[in-house]
Amino acid sequence: MAAADCLSLTPAGLYCKAGDFYVDPLRPVPRALITHGHSDHARPGHVKVLATKETLAIMAIRCGADFAKETQAIAYGENLRLGDAAVSFHPAGHVLGSSQILIEHRGQRIVVSGDYKRQSDPTCAPFEPVRCHCFITEATFGLPVFSHPDADGEIAKLLSSLKLFPERSHLVGAYALGKAQRIIALLRGAGYARPIFLHGSLAELTHYYESTGIALGELRPLAGVKAAKIAGEIVLCPPMALESLALRGETEPRKVFASGWMRVRARARQRGIELPLIISDHADWDDLCRTVLETGCDELLVTHGEADALVYWAEGRGLAAKPLHLMGYGDEESENGEAPE
Repeated sequence: MAAADCLSLTPAGLYCKAGDFYVDPLRPVPRALITHGHSDHARPGHVKVLATKETLAIMAIRCGADFAKETQAIAYGENLRLGDAAVSFHPAGHVLGSSQILIEHRGQRIVVSGDYKRQSDPTCAPFEPVRCHCFITEATFGLPVFSHPDADGEIAKLLSSLKLFPERSHLVGAYALGKAQRIIALLRGAGYARPIFLHGSLAELTHYYESTGIALGELRPLAGVKAAKIAGEIVLCPPMALESLALRGETEPRKVFASGWMRVRARARQRGIELPLIISDHADWDDLCRTVLETGCDELLVTHGEADALVYWAEGRGLAAKPLHLMGYGDEESENGEAPE
């Protein structure tokens, strides 16, 4: 099997002996290749870190400028030799700078996908299928019940609600890295030109996105703004702040939550969400299956999420498939007790 010849599972995570590096390691290591900036994949304390320039910048924002002793930026499609292995990074479509990592060794091609999505996202490079012998995939939404609708349609629901309830602010719970910026860009693409208010915890990453040339329109800080001033406006905040912000002012705001988990209506009801938006930064079941087929792989390893269902599906199509038990992925601090999606 291709993976067994090149990669091994260690307490620190996935290790490539041929290149003497780890991919998204779970603890500090001498050399780490990082797929993207979410903290279940990007941790501080490594000696050397190789990632896209955007991921390195995001890590510096989230972990501090000294998150590693040495850093090296790699561009999409650039080939780099590490020991006896060759590596290259390819767009994953998950968040800004997110990558799949292709490892080539002795004629074998292994792709570590990190997290990815196939839906369009104006804030990051779109996913590019990479042909390989072994594909290592996530399966956050790896059940047939998960079918993500078009994100533009979900944004249309938000804009319709604004028209129906013009006296109420709309508090949109959105994860700080990737989801918040995508929602803003989708709103702008739908023609919404009014100022959007930002909770302070979303500001620094959002301003970084803008610094890369992503136009997000007029953004205003929420801090110090009286509740009456945001009536009828859109406010983006981390999910954990929805409850406290909803208690401000005399007119009750509408609580909105943008997440792939909003497909499960019980989760929306438990949180008191009036307007659930099914907007995910992970692939749904159909896109997971489509991606596996497009890679042309004959070996599939599933790192986290609903691994068993995807393994069963792959085996039914003649692939050698099994779960790859990597503890710690999907545990990003998502402010609502769920993995970022």
